[in-house]
Amino acid sequence: MFRSLLLCLALVAAPQLRAEDYPTKPIAVIVPAAPGGATDVLARLVAQSMSVTLGQNLIIENIAGAGGTTGMARAAKAAPDGYTLGFGNMGHLAANVALYPKLGFDPRKDFEPLGVVADVPMVLAVSNKSGIRTLADYLAYMRAKPGALNIGTSGPGSTGHLAPTLLMKLADAKATLVTYRGAAPAITDLMSGTIDSVFDQTVTMIPLHEAKSAYAVAISSQSRIVQLPDVPTFAEAGLPAFDMVVWQGFVVPTGTPKPVLDKLGAALARALEDPEVLKRFAILAATAPAPSDRGAEPMRRRIASDVARWIDVLGVPAAN
Repeated sequence: MFRSLLLCLALVAAPQLRAEDYPTKPIAVIVPAAPGGATDVLARLVAQSMSVTLGQNLIIENIAGAGGTTGMARAAKAAPDGYTLGFGNMGHLAANVALYPKLGFDPRKDFEPLGVVADVPMVLAVSNKSGIRTLADYLAYMRAKPGALNIGTSGPGSTGHLAPTLLMKLADAKATLVTYRGAAPAITDLMSGTIDSVFDQTVTMIPLHEAKSAYAVAISSQSRIVQLPDVPTFAEAGLPAFDMVVWQGFVVPTGTPKPVLDKLGAALARALEDPEVLKRFAILAATAPAPSDRGAEPMRRRIASDVARWIDVLGVPAAN
């Protein structure tokens, strides 16, 4: 009987001991987007800094497809042991609830948030061949010739799809959305003039505009940014209701032990104070959240509020 009692105590204590020893091997970070896009760039930047704190490599696994649902579903169903993280944005972790009735997971229930990493403005850029140079001209063209102007996107659920969807609703205008397998191929076609326009985050759009490979006509920040001083905000350009700054953050499967959550949360907090990370954020016009907006609970609130917002914007009832 005494031996049985010892065995039971050992089994109860074992998960706690393992959690306290965590991590003992590399950690996978599932990024539900193609390499080279804004989500991928930010995930790699912050993961590298977290690796130093944790003493184990965080290895990025790009699992794109179906607007990020394929990758996030895999992250949601991973073992809740801290060795698989998800890194997604407001599309992957909120809007997709409205877009995909058979999503297969509920980000409000099946993930434990670690925290938001950054807020990033969206930029609308047009091809040099389009001849468009202002948002007013862009909207006038859309209204004069409904569906004639096209916009490259990474598919439903991507921020590059959500932004034009919101724009068309606010402007009461219509364009044709062209789906690509990631932002990078859409941007390639934008540079060649194969498509007219693309919405993407500043992470990818700043170098594009600076190199004159495409022309940025508006940015979704509250004020102009130093990296793109000649690009007006949507409010300045005549569409103040367009309010879409993209947040990105880490999640883990629900059920992950608290000691593991604490270690991951501490590593993320340290990364958001890392001078090298903040230096790169400044170059990319990404903004780390204020101290009061960091951690699990603020991100949980963002997920819930944005699920409700995008259900309203998209006009699709959520099944989850």
